[in-house]
Amino acid sequence: MTLASSTLASATMTTATTRNNTPRPSLKELQRIASQGRLDALEMIFDAQSGHPGTSLSCMDILTALWFGHMRHDVNNLDWADRDRCVLSKGHGAPALYAVLLAAGYIPAEHKLTLRKIHSKLQGHPASRYVAGVDVSTGSLGQGLSCAVGMALGHRLNNSNARVYAILGDGECQEGNIWEAAMSAAHHKTSRLTAIIDRNNLQIDGNTEDVKALGDVGAKFEAFGWHVLHANGNNFESLLAALDETEALAASQSKPTAIIAATTKGKGVSFMENQAGWHGKAPNADQYAQAKQELEVLLATFA
Repeated sequence: MTLASSTLASATMTTATTRNNTPRPSLKELQRIASQGRLDALEMIFDAQSGHPGTSLSCMDILTALWFGHMRHDVNNLDWADRDRCVLSKGHGAPALYAVLLAAGYIPAEHKLTLRKIHSKLQGHPASRYVAGVDVSTGSLGQGLSCAVGMALGHRLNNSNARVYAILGDGECQEGNIWEAAMSAAHHKTSRLTAIIDRNNLQIDGNTEDVKALGDVGAKFEAFGWHVLHANGNNFESLLAALDETEALAASQSKPTAIIAATTKGKGVSFMENQAGWHGKAPNADQYAQAKQELEVLLATFA
């Protein structure tokens, strides 16, 4: 197992590029994008009075690091066969994905406050039929990794060097389908597949270790034949160091890679952080006002 160190990241951040071979945004810019994303996701959920704020705030940095700091994609070339794919297997975190796709230009600004509305393209879980940048409709937990394995195998058949990234919830890793997919990925040596586990230790019914103990998730993936990296999932230096390391591991063409990303559920809003009760409920007006103020103060530090 490897801990992606901030020292490695600091050494590479100044010269690193994305897989598009474009300069990687600065840490400050990535933090600004993620902070705005948290504001946008929370506004969507408040306006809809429905959604999952805890998990959306938890994975915002992961999605920002992927879409702005690492992945190969082009908003003006949606049919590009060799673009990288991102599968949000924990589909209830859709507001976070929508916020990042909004910032990247995949979703029109006027759609932002249509989350979970009738006839909206921004469904409660990502729907590939309606949203550019969404390749797989997700929401039935445990299925996204299987889809990602199939996509990685499809790229291999097409002689493509595209990468596939699947973001999993830690509670989702209690699903048997995850481990069937993990076994298949290792057996077929899908080295261009990376699973990122949003390890915030909470799920809808409480702490993951109380509901159904996951133990050492990294050791489990390693036992299934995966490379395993560890990162701070709410720290861009750590995340980008891990993502950069997956490039070298992919070149080995032997194993898929899992990044165990330690995160805080409800990250960025004081009264939501580490609270399982904010898994799937919208804030009321007073709570939203406080959360909005906290996030705006944070955003101002990156302006």
